Amino acid sequence: MILLIAGLAIFFAIHLLPTNRMLRAGLAGRFGEAAYKGIFSVIALAGFVMIVLGFAKMQAMLGSKNPILWDPPTWTRHVAFTLMLPAMILLVAAFIPSRIRAAAKHPMLVAIKIWALAHLLANGDAASMILFGSFLAYAVYDRISLKRRGDTGWGGADAPIINDVLVVVIGLALYAFMLFWGHGLLIGVPLVGA
Repeated sequence: MILLIAGLAIFFAIHLLPTNRMLRAGLAGRFGEAAYKGIFSVIALAGFVMIVLGFAKMQAMLGSKNPILWDPPTWTRHVAFTLMLPAMILLVAAFIPSRIRAAAKHPMLVAIKIWALAHLLANGDAASMILFGSFLAYAVYDRISLKRRGDTGWGGADAPIINDVLVVVIGLALYAFMLFWGHGLLIGVPLVGA
């Protein structure tokens, strides 16, 4: 559990750093923009790896002793599958200028909120509550922070319609990959046939 919590602390601490514009500008000015982004990426990746390893270790170590805080009914799994469809499309929209991206304003944060909520609905164990609850709290905080800073979003309202088609097609392909193979391959929990 310590590895998971340390990973979450590192990952969120580095991601909360940009919410303080003066601190971010000072670090970027001192080290240079490229070095700042490089250091940011390395620390975020280290935190993410610690989260993944810590969560897997906690699940394996606790096994059946992982406290079940609530027993999700079967229907919550179907809700989670449904919620993950827009989450994947919004995740893709974060990287492709499109009208979808402009409408969502901060599609990555919206995708994280939907992803975390979907997983909280479908999982009632303590490890999942810590992991997905932390991500949901972070995404909510960061969105509020962006509003307070007057950040209006990523734009893309003038992007060609083909970009929206591309976002949806890639999002659907990513959803299908995760549903049929990726979740089992990357997370170790197959979704279809499970």
